[in-house]
Amino acid sequence: MSDLIILKDLTKIYKMGEEKIYALKDINLTIESEEFVCLLGTSGSGKSTLLNMMAGLEKPTKGEITIGKYHIEKMNEKQLAKFRQLNIGFVFQSYNLIPTLSALENVSLGLAFRGIPKKLREKMAKEMLKAVGLSNRLNHKPTELSGGQQQRVSIARAFVGKPKIVFADEPTGNLDSKTTIEVMDLITNMAKENKQTLIVVTHDVEIAPYGHRVIYLRDGEIEKIMEN
Repeated sequence: MSDLIILKDLTKIYKMGEEKIYALKDINLTIESEEFVCLLGTSGSGKSTLLNMMAGLEKPTKGEITIGKYHIEKMNEKQLAKFRQLNIGFVFQSYNLIPTLSALENVSLGLAFRGIPKKLREKMAKEMLKAVGLSNRLNHKPTELSGGQQQRVSIARAFVGKPKIVFADEPTGNLDSKTTIEVMDLITNMAKENKQTLIVVTHDVEIAPYGHRVIYLRDGEIEKIMEN
């Protein structure tokens, strides 16, 4: 495995009137290709801000974010959008599915932006929904699915284009304990099978053992790093 993500002196400051709030303070971290890293911390620890920085969703106040040969912090919005389309998948706590679209349409939509023909993207979406156990729910809309099923659609959407990196922000936050285990097994097995790097943000200590490494965050700083 080789270094895929390199963070140098990464800092994020929010201004509240005259006050400066440090969401991240001088984060230095290297994540390898095909590694599964768990970012663990309580609310306000900086874990989601760190994920957003690596995904190019927020700009750092200072510091560097290198993914492969690309400096993410130097890219403009158009370049970032293209980079994410080709390299990154997302799984969110609130699923972020489009309510008017079926499961199949939700999963195939992102492939349309990559210029993949309709017939092929529908085939890819069907295969991915089958892989997450939803082959009998292709035409169901999000309101017709349980929370666990909606998260499976979200997972299928994240993995369908086989991105290099999958970011998951509290992917089990709205799920019961049984579904949490099913979803984590699904995410980790798919990432391993596709040789992908997986970065999961969570406050749940029971999810931590899934990661190769657990990065503990507190008050915007790395408190400790544990190997599993």
